[in-house]
Amino acid sequence: MANRGNWNSKIGFILAAAGSAVGLGNLWRFPYTAGNNGGGAFLICYLLSVIIIALPVLIAEITLGRFTQKNPVGAYQTIRNTWLWKGVGFIGVASGFMILSFYSVVAGWTVGYFTKSVRGHFIGITPTIAKEQFGTFAADSLFQLVLLSIFILLTIYVVSKGVSGGIEKYSKILMPMLLGILLLMLIRSLTLKGASEGVEFYLNPDFSKITAKTIVAAMGQAFFSLSLGMGTMITYGSYLSKKDNIPSAAAWVVGIDTLVAIMAGFIIFPALFSQGMNPADWGPGAMFEALPVLFDKMPLGMLFGPLFFLLLAIAALTSTISILEVPVAYFIDQKGWGRKKAACIIGAIALLFGIPSALSQGAVPALGKLPLVNTDFLDLWNFIWGNLSLSIGALMVAIFVAYVWKSQKAIAEIRGSSTFKLAPLWEVLIKYISPILIFIILLGFFL
Repeated sequence: MANRGNWNSKIGFILAAAGSAVGLGNLWRFPYTAGNNGGGAFLICYLLSVIIIALPVLIAEITLGRFTQKNPVGAYQTIRNTWLWKGVGFIGVASGFMILSFYSVVAGWTVGYFTKSVRGHFIGITPTIAKEQFGTFAADSLFQLVLLSIFILLTIYVVSKGVSGGIEKYSKILMPMLLGILLLMLIRSLTLKGASEGVEFYLNPDFSKITAKTIVAAMGQAFFSLSLGMGTMITYGSYLSKKDNIPSAAAWVVGIDTLVAIMAGFIIFPALFSQGMNPADWGPGAMFEALPVLFDKMPLGMLFGPLFFLLLAIAALTSTISILEVPVAYFIDQKGWGRKKAACIIGAIALLFGIPSALSQGAVPALGKLPLVNTDFLDLWNFIWGNLSLSIGALMVAIFVAYVWKSQKAIAEIRGSSTFKLAPLWEVLIKYISPILIFIILLGFFL
């Protein structure tokens, strides 16, 4: 148990858990999803989804972790030692491992584009050149593998240092840095000429834009933003003191995560409108194709371009740290491995598993368009492990806490350190509302 460690403080847990939640999904996925779903209308749906789906499941995961003091596999086994629930725990551990392998590829791109922006590669760039530049960048197999290795090694280093000496220590450094850069970018964007049009698009909801697709997209964004379902918050909760207030900590984590997503919208939309760009055209590739053009046109863009890509890199690192911690905790708890051994071995294997994703964006054409699925390897892995697996994991967490462990026992664990006046509401959400909505998200993947 000495290898497991604990948080030194509640604020350490909050910053680490918020760092886990805050990632590329907030700064990249949220703006383009909102831009394609009506701006302000999407924002309202998103905020409701955070409260109705994300927060109840987050509280359930943290509570399960603190009660059992175990990783996802051990947590389920402690309460109901059957092949089914042991398998659910293994899905969480496997999801963390697989997500680390391909998420680190995209995380590496942020480092690559930070260096490109510092070196002035975006001066005088056009949309056509930007697209060609990204294609050349993604097809450089050696550079892609170097960037992947850098990010994995950084992640291994932090996790190997332990819970308080590594994850908590660096979260206390990285999260304030992230929020500081975010605030600078926000001020710069809001002071651009024409920024008010972007603010109006973002805050003035057009309810005619709300469709079933908008609602499902908002639910999915709220859910995946917090990385629920792969056991990260179970693992982080297992290091939490029995004295800490779980609902309060969970609310802080959700609040910081949501604040970062909202601030990202205040950065992107005013900047887009100031340069006459249409937010409806903002897509997954825009971070590396449209942003260089945007920063070249923007006053002081040569300063804020590198800052933004540094921001993305920090956000990605705080997420990969938490992702690696899930399988590391499993091997510490279940196999008795030392922390450094677990972090190094699992990280090295994740690096090997990440190679196909790194080479699937142009370096190896066969990996860029797989037969039968008609997509590239990275997108396929993202769909399987980043979408399906997490949804199934979160659905099973809700069912397990509500009906197997029993919601009243979970409430008793929570009330050991807080009054939890909203317990009746949480019980209704975790037993009925959240599972139904997560199931709808699952169905949405196939419709």
